[in-house]
Amino acid sequence: MNFCSRNWKRRTKKVKVLDKVMSSEKQGSACEQFPRQSIKAVFKFLSEEEISTLCPYTTLQTWPAEAVIMKEGEPGDFMGFLLSGKLSVRKETSFPGKEVLMAILEKGSLVGEASIVNPSHRNATVVALEKSDLLILTFENMAKLIEANPSLAVKLLQRIIHVVSLRFSKTVERLSKLLEPF
Repeated sequence: MNFCSRNWKRRTKKVKVLDKVMSSEKQGSACEQFPRQSIKAVFKFLSEEEISTLCPYTTLQTWPAEAVIMKEGEPGDFMGFLLSGKLSVRKETSFPGKEVLMAILEKGSLVGEASIVNPSHRNATVVALEKSDLLILTFENMAKLIEANPSLAVKLLQRIIHVVSLRFSKTVERLSKLLEPF
């Protein structure tokens, strides 16, 4: 049993059941239920064969407009690849009931990616601005992918790191502009 498997077993009691968050889960291979072009657009960094290998580890989820996909502070054990729709990422402020809009995510975006590395509490709230379809990859399925196909898992993790790095750079840039003297 590797680290990911042990870590997952310890955390399963802490993580809420995914079904409570989702509006609908479609059965069967996620990639068979959505236009192949949309799948390829999200996974530009993977070959056709790698996409076919990854798909059985994912599920297709659909959320209606205004549905909360992830709630800040709640346990999280999955990430999503946005196939269609638009999402807002919001962060609570120190003022009760007030949130700051952090980002608008569109087709091709990743969301909740930290949960693949460390399934803990969500850092922000994610809300569907319109009907949105996501390919969901759970922490458990990522652990299975690491064991079954390490090279594909590494490519996926490299992409996640790339996206997180870009987001971090943009955040630092915005923060430095806010702190510049007038």
